[in-house]
Amino acid sequence: MTKKRIATLYSIVFLLAIVLSLVLVFFFNQDKDSTKPNEELQNEQDIKNEEPRDPDSEPRDPDSEPSKDNGDTPENKLEKKVETIMENMSLREKIGQLMIVGFQSSQVDDHITEMITDYNVGGVIYYDRNMKTPRQVAELSNDLQELASQTQHKLPLMLSIDQEGGAIVRMKEHVTPIPSQQTLGQQGDAAAVYHTAYLTGQELSTMGIHVNFAPVLDLSDQDSRSFGSDPEKANLFGQEVIKGLVDSGMVATLKHFPGHGRTNVDPHKDTSSVEVDRFDLENQDLYPFKKTIEQIDHQSFFVMVTHVKYPAYDEVNPASISPTIIQELLRDELGYTGIVVTDDLEMGAVNKYFTYEDLGYKAVEAGADILLVCHTLENQKKVFNGILEAVETNQLSEERIDEAVKRILMYKLSSLKNTHVDPSRAEKMVG
Repeated sequence: MTKKRIATLYSIVFLLAIVLSLVLVFFFNQDKDSTKPNEELQNEQDIKNEEPRDPDSEPRDPDSEPSKDNGDTPENKLEKKVETIMENMSLREKIGQLMIVGFQSSQVDDHITEMITDYNVGGVIYYDRNMKTPRQVAELSNDLQELASQTQHKLPLMLSIDQEGGAIVRMKEHVTPIPSQQTLGQQGDAAAVYHTAYLTGQELSTMGIHVNFAPVLDLSDQDSRSFGSDPEKANLFGQEVIKGLVDSGMVATLKHFPGHGRTNVDPHKDTSSVEVDRFDLENQDLYPFKKTIEQIDHQSFFVMVTHVKYPAYDEVNPASISPTIIQELLRDELGYTGIVVTDDLEMGAVNKYFTYEDLGYKAVEAGADILLVCHTLENQKKVFNGILEAVETNQLSEERIDEAVKRILMYKLSSLKNTHVDPSRAEKMVG
């Protein structure tokens, strides 16, 4: 082979190598470029999914992230707790919670021990017979709560009182003087009404009392328990009483629904009837109740229903056992959602005409949540047994019992958080 042919062959091989290199480079670049759009798309998607975050903030801890809202509010938690307690309560235990009872001694005696331990009553009402000194009352409150804490569900007692002012003041010689509502109404000073209620509530709270059965919203110029006959004044001053009591740690009670200022008969002694039409009742007697229900949180007050009759609404039954007045008027029409309590079932206005067994279940059936039976062990047992028998014989539904118990336990578990008081502090603060 000549030198010329050898040179030509080398040239051809060299050219083929260059062409092959170019081909390989071309295909390599094509493969690399084909992956780039997918990578960019993934990066863009990652950027979209990443929430904006402060660059100076700490790295996220997934376990510390707040869970999405599942409706588990404090109110819902409380309701679930109440429902859990109720699922484990017997019918007898539920019925007991519907009753606030009185007893005769200034210390824990067999009467109140039996009602708390064996009947699981929901509360106690104090009278002068129970109250000697502020220290003694505080000690009694602690002793009663201790007794309640030994029952299966350890539910606290509602300790209550009628501390209206004027003639209706318990342990009058030891507490700060409380003017009557009539005197406060005549003075016309809303600030004085608030201050009086606040001071009263402070003294009661210090002695372990939670519920004051006041203010009276009945309209009357003659009754010292009333702010007067002006519905607007009764509404305004009644709301000041509620605010004062609530600010001092108490719950108030509007009474005597739907207003019995027109009658001169004492319901402690006998029945009576308010003979006026609905128009007059709704524009006068009912007005302060209606306005307070519209304007004040229902958890701040109970409503006490009177034993007086109102033929304009119910021609047969007194208000305290009238479904028309409690359920249709108070609940449905006025929209009240809080606790309804009867006046004392041992009053002549009802105990002369109904047995205690009938009074108990009829009041609950009508829509009352709490029944006051303020004096006698025998009658308290009769009311309890009347409710029990009515459920067992299908005259009264257990659902109605549950509705009432749920309201009571919601109040207790939200409001009665510290049931032990300091007797030394009561001794210093009261009076």
